[in-house]
Amino acid sequence: MSNQMLHDHGTPSGTLCATTLGASLDVSGAVARKVRRQLLPFLFMLYVIAYLDRINVGFAALTMNHELGITSQQYGLLSGIFFWGYFLFEVPSNLILDRAGARVWIARILITWGVVSLATGFAQSAMQLYVARFLLGIAEAGFFPGILLYLTYWFRQRDLAQTIGLFMTALPAASIIGGPISGWILDHLHALGLSSWRWVLILEALPAILGGVLTYLLLPDGPGDATFLTSEHKASLMSALRAEAEVKVGSARRSVLRTIGSPRVLHLSAVAFLFMIGLYATGFWMPQSIKAVSRGLDHASIGLLVMIPNVIGLCVMVMVSGSSTRRSERHWHAALSLITAATAFYFVGSAGSLPACIALWSIAAAGLYGFIGPFWSLPGQFLTGRAAATALASICSIGNLGGFFGLSAIGSLATRTGNLAGGFRLVAVALLLSSVLLLAQWYRDTARSCRSTATSTGRPTEAIIL
Repeated sequence: MSNQMLHDHGTPSGTLCATTLGASLDVSGAVARKVRRQLLPFLFMLYVIAYLDRINVGFAALTMNHELGITSQQYGLLSGIFFWGYFLFEVPSNLILDRAGARVWIARILITWGVVSLATGFAQSAMQLYVARFLLGIAEAGFFPGILLYLTYWFRQRDLAQTIGLFMTALPAASIIGGPISGWILDHLHALGLSSWRWVLILEALPAILGGVLTYLLLPDGPGDATFLTSEHKASLMSALRAEAEVKVGSARRSVLRTIGSPRVLHLSAVAFLFMIGLYATGFWMPQSIKAVSRGLDHASIGLLVMIPNVIGLCVMVMVSGSSTRRSERHWHAALSLITAATAFYFVGSAGSLPACIALWSIAAAGLYGFIGPFWSLPGQFLTGRAAATALASICSIGNLGGFFGLSAIGSLATRTGNLAGGFRLVAVALLLSSVLLLAQWYRDTARSCRSTATSTGRPTEAIIL
């Protein structure tokens, strides 16, 4: 009789269990959607501001380089030196955020970098720009990995890839919004005896300071502080997040050095390093690449043309992140995106016409932005708590050094050869290597999973792997 009751799904108790589970999943999904609606628009706005402040020197360079006598090699260095400041202070910044709370620390980051970015507009030489860009990297260190860590306070692993993908649509959006604005400022604003490129840097720094004030006033530190959630929803969300964290409890107790030196973290850091070479080549060199084939277009028109690849990249980013979430698959989505971008970078430097140049940049942007959501959800699959804070910051800081080396190499090659083709082909190789590293990790993880299955079932490992 008892066995029958245990296996009879038609009994009231079986129906009740199924109904309760279904209701729990419905509530969980509803809470995730509500959190997205409340948090993502604000976080999106902050990251648009952050990325615009980081890359607007790419538009300023259209006139700044000539005025200050800056060569392509010097421009590559001043663009990339930002990432050394970022690298040195990224991990400490994220660890402070984990202790001090997101609201206070993210507000501090925004206000500090806004002030530094504004001051950059008054630089009088390449050396002063080097110093200003390095300080900007220090000021902004911890913002991006801090936001990723903050999202893990609110979303379970299954929801994270799509959430990160939606958040990071701010990357193409920053170029979509900033391109035309920066181009218009360059063509029309020469007030108070200041060159237009200086106004690009000054005016686009002000939203960061305002964003910092709003963050301090509005951003909740976590679900427990959220006024937009009911007590029931807070309890449900926090219980689900605790259950996930307990599965990874060993990772949360790792020391900082042990986490940074973990083979999986180092592997993801290498992938990020190679990827960032492509991402920042797009942000810093696309305007100059388009100008080289545009035959006399003004800066406002170049700004509008920069929108096209970024609009396409934004759409692809949402699609790939959604597909990755639905299939619960990360590695292949990210790797195929990188291969797509690598193909475009190989040819874009030798594009002889404006339509071909825009088409290839569009393919490159689609691949680069499609990679982001699946990739940045990978660390959360095996880390939580302080270890996750350390790993995200370490991956991001090491990865961002790719921006320094990539931008410097492109600038150096452009100075020697007189064109950007060689530098962009170097980017293509880097992206291809990044995809190979991702697929190698996928193979190892799959083999490890198969061996674990073989051990638990008693079946031969070789048969399962093959």
